[in-house]
Amino acid sequence: MLISDRRLRAMYTGGRAGAAARRFARAWAIVFGLGLAPRRWVTLEVPGRRTGRITRFPLGLADLDGAWYLVPMLGADCHWVRNVRANGGRAVLRHGRARACRLVELPAADRAPLLRQYLRQVPGARPHIQVDRDAPLAEFAAIAERHPVFRVEPDTGDDVAADLGEQAPGAIATTAAPPGAAS
Repeated sequence: MLISDRRLRAMYTGGRAGAAARRFARAWAIVFGLGLAPRRWVTLEVPGRRTGRITRFPLGLADLDGAWYLVPMLGADCHWVRNVRANGGRAVLRHGRARACRLVELPAADRAPLLRQYLRQVPGARPHIQVDRDAPLAEFAAIAERHPVFRVEPDTGDDVAADLGEQAPGAIATTAAPPGAAS
């Protein structure tokens, strides 16, 4: 690992990104958005809840049983979660091209297997979620209330694209490729 888990956690003191983390996030958002990383890595674009300006967050997707999911490594109070909730779940995922989607929040009772899958597939989140990726589901169920899980669903409505300042994208493939993957 290039940066130790301790140093990664330190970049997010108090559950908020410090200056170094914000610089890394801006750079990764560009890389993921251009489609220069593996298809699992995307840039989430959503209007800020206060300013209405498009904000970009580099994220890793987890897949399970043919569906794709986003999980906030910093928990329910992170900015992208608050922005998505304020925007009614509407967002854009970008990986080479933009695709409108709806992020549907799952109930806490359904999150444990997805949290485990997320830690197995998105290694950068491991220092922030204090459960081992191979722990029993009961340990994931114990933290599920603090870590929302969002299922990614396609949304091709022009109203979403217009609200997000994008051109209407095509449908999202939810079984073969991540939602932001270029076809």
